[in-house]
Amino acid sequence: MTTTQLSYVSGPSAAPLLGETLAQSLDQAARAHGERTALVDRPSGRRWTYAELVRDADAVAAGLLDRGIGTGDRVGLWAQNVPEWTLVQYACARLGVILVNINPAYRSHELAYVLGQSGCRLLISQIAAPPHSDFVTLAREAAAEAAGETGGPGARPELIFLDTVPGPLGAEAEARLQPGESFAQLQERGHALLQDPAAKADIRLQQISDSLSCDDPINLQYTSGTTGFPKGVTLTHHNLLNNGYFIGELLSYTETDVVVLPVPYFHCFGMVIGTLAIVSHGACAVIPSASFEPAAALSAVQAEGATSLYGVPTMFIAELALPDFAEYDLSTLRTGVMAGSPCPVEVMKRVIGEMHMSEVAICYGMTETSPVSTMTRVDDTLARRTETVGRVMPHLEVKIVDPATGQTVPRGAQGEVCTRGYSVMRGYWREPEKTAEALDEAGWMHTGDLGTMDAEGYLSVSGRIKDMVIRGGENLYPREIEEFLYTHPAIRDVQVVGVPDEKYGEELLAWVILREGYETLTAEEVREFAAGKLAHQKIPRYVEVRESFPMTVSGKIRKVELRREGEAVVRD
Repeated sequence: MTTTQLSYVSGPSAAPLLGETLAQSLDQAARAHGERTALVDRPSGRRWTYAELVRDADAVAAGLLDRGIGTGDRVGLWAQNVPEWTLVQYACARLGVILVNINPAYRSHELAYVLGQSGCRLLISQIAAPPHSDFVTLAREAAAEAAGETGGPGARPELIFLDTVPGPLGAEAEARLQPGESFAQLQERGHALLQDPAAKADIRLQQISDSLSCDDPINLQYTSGTTGFPKGVTLTHHNLLNNGYFIGELLSYTETDVVVLPVPYFHCFGMVIGTLAIVSHGACAVIPSASFEPAAALSAVQAEGATSLYGVPTMFIAELALPDFAEYDLSTLRTGVMAGSPCPVEVMKRVIGEMHMSEVAICYGMTETSPVSTMTRVDDTLARRTETVGRVMPHLEVKIVDPATGQTVPRGAQGEVCTRGYSVMRGYWREPEKTAEALDEAGWMHTGDLGTMDAEGYLSVSGRIKDMVIRGGENLYPREIEEFLYTHPAIRDVQVVGVPDEKYGEELLAWVILREGYETLTAEEVREFAAGKLAHQKIPRYVEVRESFPMTVSGKIRKVELRREGEAVVRD
């Protein structure tokens, strides 16, 4: 009697899990690589060695401590990719303060909800962040509204404004920020306290740091749900540091690597796959721009001799589409990370061939798993990097279950992807019922993603359960159809969604972005191209051309908006 191999794997590792906090990890990097460059901010020209990074982060920590901010308090950070992000991240880690990552795209009402729900005592806000430039007014409105949300005296969070342009503020800007303290003033006061023996600020910081546990919560990341308000994912030092460390290990990072980060810091991609993978290996992080600019990213690679470049597939597509792409010297690149959504085969071929990223990795996971659960390896084939999202990470478990029964399915059968291990969140902040919906009694995180596992343990993700299109009773998966449409010579990028249909319940609509030199593409032309190559029910009934896709700040395409727009197209 033979037993069917089930869709379950665990990640073996000769390397043990790390047991320190984020601040202790930075201290170790500084002791080993103190004079090496740790952080480069290309827009402002500022650079930090590891020794300087510890010094400035501790100054911010001392300033926060002097304001009465302590272990367990929540501090919000509402900013684009600026170097102060890293300083605040490690300052909070030193104090055991829970950093609340806030999406720069939030408006006042969304910001107020996060401030109130998390119970933030302090918000560090950027002064201006184009195209939403007036963060000062929005932050004040949100702080007032948040006080109403929490309802208690003194619940309104204090505000500190961050000027990302070095040097003194002008008189007009200074007036707008009153009353209050600027980030520069906070940091300067922290430096003064650390240099004053009588203040004993350095001793107090060390005592607090030594008292912390790696299992303490250190970060709240609010997921951008498609319905209702976002949920606050509660993550610990242990969650985040180990995930970043093992990502760096699988990328073969050393202190000689230079990593360009165009991905947002408020998201796990920037602060874990980015900062924590880099710092835990003594490498260097480069900020090319405050928000994604394809030319800035490639310029940073060339100027800094970068060995690694990060991005979601749409970022790489934009970089490859630059008219002067061939003029950039990208020969120093060897690796990088592509995550957030599946990579089209043709894009991966160009990234490896024309960007010299022969060891580029695909990472898969979610905020609730810190974020990476599976990852390709440096010697994986092109097929593995485009048809799968790799194998399970060290020290983690992954299984595929039947969404209806919860039973683990055989290898090759489709089901819901689940993850268990050190990376799984503590829960959703102050929302036990929603936590129970996502985390089962055995500790498995149910991702909501549909996937399959092959005989070698490689995972393929076919889409979200909620993105599945049911046409005439048949389940259709947009990822498969999109992958085929990428082979059309006129299509640069494509997203397939379901739209209402009286006869079949749902039909397929393909939103396409055309390559240079093409002006139109009709549904009939797509049908002719797909005839005999794609099953008839998988050929989109509707094709609509657009110039761009709606995206989250983290670079993920908002299919919920594409579906909504598609419904309007069908009605009209």
